[in-house]
This record gives sequence, C-alpha cells and structure tokens, in this order.
Amino acid sequence: QVQLVESGGGLVQAGGSLRLSCTASGRTLSTYTVGWFRQAPGNEREFVASIVRIGGNTVYTDSVKGRFSISRDDAKNTVSLQMANLKPEDTAIYYCAASHSSAPSSSAAHYPYWGQGTHVTVSS
Repeated sequence: QVQLVESGGGLVQAGGSLRLSCTASGRTLSTYTVGWFRQAPGNEREFVASIVRIGGNTVYTDSVKGRFSISRDDAKNTVSLQMANLKPEDTAIYYCAASHSSAPSSSAAHYPYWGQGTHVTVSS
C-alpha cells in the first residue's frame, strides 16, 4: 500500500504563509486522488482541498478558496498545499489522504490511506 508523510507544519503569524508537503512511498502518487483534511482541537475532521488522479482538477472548501492551492510534483512523488494569508481559525493538524477513485470526494471515509498529520498554528 501507499505510505504518506506530511511535512512543513509549524508556527506562523496571521497573514503569513506555509507550504505543506505530502510525500508518498511504495506507490506512485500520481495514480491517486489526493485530499488534504484538517482537525482542530474539539472539532471534527474537515475537508480542505483535493486534486484528482487524472487531469489535475482541484476542489476547495469555501473557507480556503483564494488562499490555499493544492498541486502535484510528480518527479518528487509529492502533493503540496500552499497556504497564504493564514488566519487563526486555520490552526489545526493537517492530514494528507489518498484514494484510488478518480472523484475528488470531500468525505474522509472515501480515503483509505492517510498520513500521520502535521501541526499548523496561526497566532494573532
């Protein structure tokens, strides 16, 4: 099975930027639809963005549209989430997930493969 590892999290002030990376091993990530999810303390895990396995079509949750961008680097077997104009409400653990489906589902249940997460803290 594919293994996923997130990196790039950290502490940033409001208005700043971070770039998260999801690096895969064991399989070629370009053959998977990849999603980013986040979970804040006391909250449910929520969908952030996804990129389909063919064609590069992307989907974003409304709260991050215009601020976040998901992209692939097939040569490095990674999917990245570029986050700009960060807000305190973006504070969460961010998870990368992969699916064999060609559809960019926003449901965590549709993604069988998950990384362990990387923490993002946005201070005011």
